[in-house]
Order: sequence, then C-alpha cells, then structure tokens
Amino acid sequence: MLVVTIDQRNSRRRPDLVDDLLDRLNGASAPVRAFQRTAGDEVQAVFDQAEEAVRVSLDAVSMGDWSVGIGIGRVDVPLPRETRAGRGEAFEMARDAVERAKSSNGRLALTAAEAGADRLEAELQMIATVALRRTATAQEAGELLASGLTQRDVAERLGISQQAVSSRLASGLWYETQRLLDCALAAAADLNARVDGGNTSPRVRPS
Repeated sequence: MLVVTIDQRNSRRRPDLVDDLLDRLNGASAPVRAFQRTAGDEVQAVFDQAEEAVRVSLDAVSMGDWSVGIGIGRVDVPLPRETRAGRGEAFEMARDAVERAKSSNGRLALTAAEAGADRLEAELQMIATVALRRTATAQEAGELLASGLTQRDVAERLGISQQAVSSRLASGLWYETQRLLDCALAAAADLNARVDGGNTSPRVRPS
C-alpha cells in the first residue's frame, strides 16, 4: 500500500490552501481512502495503485505550494473509514518522507524498506525538479501532447509553428522526463507489489 502525505509550504505566511487541494486531488483520483485533512495544513490519502499515487504526488508538487511524501509499506487492515485514523508502516514512512521532502530537491521524497527505494526516490525527485523549473509555455505544450494531440495539433491549438512546439518540448525536457516517469512508475508498482503481500485482502476496501 502507498500512503501520500502532503504538507503546505510556508503556511504560516500564506493563506490556507488545503480545501482547494482536496477538491483538486479527490476529484482527479480514486484512492482506497480519500485525501483528508489530518492536522493543520496537511492532507493524507491511501492508495493501492502505485501509478495513481505517483501521478497525484507529482501533480501536487507541480502546483508549487506543497511538500509531498510517499510511504510504501504495509498498513493495518481493515483500514478505518477515516484516513487520519489509519496505522501501519506505510503511514510512518509517509511521515518520514514528507519531513524529508521539505528540504529535498523537487519537494518530494519517498520512503520504503525494500531495495530500490533510493533509486526510485531519485528518479521522482529529478522529474519533479525539472517540472518545477519548466516554463509555463513548455508545460502547456507537453500537457497538450500528453492529452493525445500530435505536435501538429498542438501547434494549431497554440497558434505557433511545429518547430516552436518542438523547441518548447526540448527546452522543458518533456520526452526525457516522460521516459523516466515510465521507468519510475514501473519501479513503484514493483516495489509496492513486493511490500504489499500482506495487504491484498478485500477488507482493505469499505464494504
């Protein structure tokens, strides 16, 4: 199982952004336990699908206001209905990860006991760091491409040349980070499968 803990950055000097974050994340994902405010300006959710947990985490990081920790490990089952009441090593690891994320490259960290966790964390931090540094125009071109459009379609949508689209994608390292993301998603799924042998019971989900 994967627990994602997200904490607002510089919250003492900024308005509380948690409600908007909850609306965005819960509207775009289907975790085993939904994102819920756990304390102050922190939210948490439980996932059984690694790809969804990783993509949601990277989305939160890209907003620029959040530190994100991913913990991969076992949880105590059956899970309570309230996310904040959950227990188990994945919750403890997510706590460790979000604390490290506050001072980590890419504002993201991952903690797991299995071999390969350090490399996976490094891959995700690289992806997140590049995304945070990518220009808005490069990000826009990449998102349109990811939606299924061709470069020609993207050029027509943005009213620019295909050469300009290629330049934006190249400057934002779009193709390189997408390939790295594919590798990271596969690694996350494998790591989750290795640690999750004790949590495959349907009791994890509510009846």
